[in-house]
Amino acid sequence: MIGDFLTVIRNAVAAKLQSFEVASSRLRMEILRIMKNAGYISAYEEVSGKDGRKTIRVELRYVDGQSPIRSIGRRSKPGRRTYSSARDLPRALGGLGIAIVSTSKGLMRDSEARRKNVGGEVLCEIW
Repeated sequence: MIGDFLTVIRNAVAAKLQSFEVASSRLRMEILRIMKNAGYISAYEEVSGKDGRKTIRVELRYVDGQSPIRSIGRRSKPGRRTYSSARDLPRALGGLGIAIVSTSKGLMRDSEARRKNVGGEVLCEIW
C-alpha cells in the first residue's frame, strides 16, 4: 500500500504533473501532511470520487520548473521491516531530506521523533 502510493508520487513527479488523485486512507493523509509541512507538496485535499469513494487530490509543488522531490523510496518493506530507536534514526541525505517514522505517538518526521525521544518503524525517505 505505501510502496504503491510512493510509486504514484514518483511517477507524477517524473511526468511533471500539476496534480493527481489517489485512493484515500488515513495513512496516506498523514504522509501527505508531513510532506506538506516539509515543503515537498503544495496542497492536498480529500474529495469524493466519481464512483462515490473518497480520493485525495494532491497538488505537486514546483520551483522554477523543478520538483523539490528528487528521490522518494520505501525503507521498511513487508518482507524486511526496519525499526530504529530514537538515537539511531537515519538522516536522509545527511539531514537534507526527511524520513517518515511510524511511532507509538503517530507518524512523524525523523527530526520530530528524535526531539520526542521515540523510535519506530522507518517507512520511507524523501529528498
